[in-house]
Amino acid sequence: MKIRVLTIFPGLLNSFWETGMIRRALEQEKISASAIDIREYAEGRHRVTDDRPYGGGSGMVMKPEPLAGAIRAAKKDSPEARTVLLSPQGRVFRQAVAREMSSLEALILVCGRYEGVDERISRELIDDEISIGDYVLTGGEVPAMVVIDAVARLLPGVLGNDDSAETDSFSGHLLEHGHYTRPREFEGESVPEVLLSGDHQAIESWRREAALMRTFLRRPDLLANRPLDSETLEILKNWCRDIEAIIRAQPLRGADTLPGAEPER
Repeated sequence: MKIRVLTIFPGLLNSFWETGMIRRALEQEKISASAIDIREYAEGRHRVTDDRPYGGGSGMVMKPEPLAGAIRAAKKDSPEARTVLLSPQGRVFRQAVAREMSSLEALILVCGRYEGVDERISRELIDDEISIGDYVLTGGEVPAMVVIDAVARLLPGVLGNDDSAETDSFSGHLLEHGHYTRPREFEGESVPEVLLSGDHQAIESWRREAALMRTFLRRPDLLANRPLDSETLEILKNWCRDIEAIIRAQPLRGADTLPGAEPER
């Protein structure tokens, strides 16, 4: 995959290119990535990329001419690329979006700054807008790095073990189960015995139930209105039976009586 990041601060990405998984992916030519300085396409001695908004108001707006020049230069290099503006107004970036983008041949990521970019750029030269969350940052560089990291790790061969990407949190609409490593006991807490059993079927079953429990407790929204497979449904039904048994075993009297329940006689 070919990735181009359009920014007025290309230096912000230098350490990103040179670290960890991204560095290895670049060295192994799994991805091709670089930053394009939008200022190089600005006119005048000062290479100005922003100006006051028409109609008044606070802040500055990114000028259309430098952005258009940078986008068209990147498009000339990669005509098949999808041009994405990092913007708080875009669709929310989720694992499904990362997987969608991982199937593309090329990405052009446009990093907005100030109050945003001239609307004519958004309307005419942008294919998609992406937000990494409901908050505002000073620029699109950090979101661009988030998108690149999430997308690159889904590309074949980038992680070394492709199963790692398949079992990550959100890959199956579930958070990932807890992980344990040596030592076997740490500050009085031991590793779950099932993980030491060597029984791969039992381990897989434990991990699936642990992932479901973590998702139910921390992010129940991930389970709502989603089709669940038969194994997941069976786990949930077992939980319901266990919870009902616990409730039935409790004395229901006085102030402790559940709403709508008949008091004991």
